[in-house]
Amino acid sequence: MGHIIAKDIYRELGEKLDGSMVRMPWNNALKDMISFLYTPAEAELIVTMPYRPATLARIAQLSGIEEKKLRYMLDGLCTKGLVCDIWNGEQYEYMVSPFIVGFFEFTMMRTGADLPQKKWAELFQAYMFGNKDFLHANFADGQEISVMRALPYEETIIADPHVEVLDYERAAAIIDEKSSFAVSLCSCRHEKHHLGERQCDVPLDTCTTMGDGAEVMIKNKFARRSSKEEMFDILARSKDLGFTLTADNIKQDVGFMCHCCGCCCNLMNGIKKSGYTNILVSSTFVATCSADDCIGCGLCAKACPVDAITMQERFGAVINGKRPKKVAVIDTDICLGCGVCALKCKPKALVLEKSTKRVIHPEDTFERVILQSLERDTLQNLLFDNPNSKAENFMRAVLGGFLKLPAVKKGIMSDKLRSRFLHALRTCSGS
Repeated sequence: MGHIIAKDIYRELGEKLDGSMVRMPWNNALKDMISFLYTPAEAELIVTMPYRPATLARIAQLSGIEEKKLRYMLDGLCTKGLVCDIWNGEQYEYMVSPFIVGFFEFTMMRTGADLPQKKWAELFQAYMFGNKDFLHANFADGQEISVMRALPYEETIIADPHVEVLDYERAAAIIDEKSSFAVSLCSCRHEKHHLGERQCDVPLDTCTTMGDGAEVMIKNKFARRSSKEEMFDILARSKDLGFTLTADNIKQDVGFMCHCCGCCCNLMNGIKKSGYTNILVSSTFVATCSADDCIGCGLCAKACPVDAITMQERFGAVINGKRPKKVAVIDTDICLGCGVCALKCKPKALVLEKSTKRVIHPEDTFERVILQSLERDTLQNLLFDNPNSKAENFMRAVLGGFLKLPAVKKGIMSDKLRSRFLHALRTCSGS
C-alpha cells in the first residue's frame, strides 16, 4: 500500500512541476528523478504549495501542516534546493524551485562526502537528454523567452559610433553595480565530472551570483562569499579560456553570470543536440566575417561553443601573398553573439555587429517569469494560489484555455501589446 501511495504522490508531484514556467513532461526518467530527490512527505507538501512565493502562514493554511513542523520541512527543502526562500523585506516567502534555473543547479552545487552526486548526474542527464520530451515541451513551438542569455565580449564589437552597447549587455558593468557576490560549483561541469564526460580543465567553482541572490546562495550553503575583485578575475580567466559569458535573461538587477564551455554547458549542448536555437537567448549582436581578411585557419570554428561556424572552400582570394583555401561562414540563426570566435581570430576578420534578429530580453525577473509562463501555457497557475480550491481550479482552467489560443498568445507576445499586458499584471500584483 505504501508503494502505491508513494507512486501516486510522485505522479501528482510530476504534474505540479510540469505546471511551472519550465515544463516537465511526465516519463519514466522524470519518475526516477523526482522519486530519488523528494521523500513522499516532501512531495506531498510541494503539491499543496502555490507556484508563486508564499508566506509560511499561507503554506500552513493550504497544506494543513502546523507552522513549527512546516518551517522545519521547508528549511530542509531549501537546503536541498527543492524550494527557494526569498526575503521580501519583512519575512521569508517560499516558492517551489523550477527545474532550470532551480533544483538542477542547486542540487549539483551541493558538496559533501556522503552525497550521491554521480546518481544525481545520471538522473538529470537521463531526463534532459535521454529523449527530446523535456526540450520539446519548452522550445519546440518557437518560444522566445528562456531563462538565460549570452553576453558579448565588448572588445569584439565593431568599432562604430552608431553601435550602442547597453549596460545590461556589459559583463563588467553588471558586476560593478553589485556589492554582494558568491561563487559556487558550476552545476554543468560538476555533472559532467561525475558522468566522466568533462573535457575542459578549469576549476569547478566558476558559477557567480550577485546581489540578493548571492545572499540566498550563501545562506543555503550552495556557494561561498566572494569579492568584486574575484568576480573580475574569473571574468578575465573566462576571456583567456574562450568561455561564453551567459547571464540571467533580464535587463535590470541581473542576479547571476555563468562562464560556459561548449563541452559541459547543458544549454549549449541542448542547442547542438536538438536544434532548438532558442534554448539560450542570443545577445543583440551577431558575428560577421570579412572574407577579405579571413586566412582560413579555422580557430574560430573550433572556438564556437554551438558549432555555428563552418569552414567552406573558396577560390580566387589572395591575402598577404597567399591563397587561403577556406573561409569562415557563420550560421546567423545559431550564432549566440558572444564574441568567443572573434577573441580567437588573429587577423581580426571576425567582429560582432548589431543583429537584425528579434531578441526579447525582459526588463526584470517578474516580466521574464510572466512571459516564460505565457509561452508555456502555465501563466494561469501563477495567478491563482490555492491548488485545493475547486473554484480557483475552474478559473485556472478557463483562463488557461483562453491564454492558450494561438491568436491571444501571439497578440500578447507582440511588441505592440506586450508592455501593456505586463504593466496591467504588475499593477494587479502590486509589484
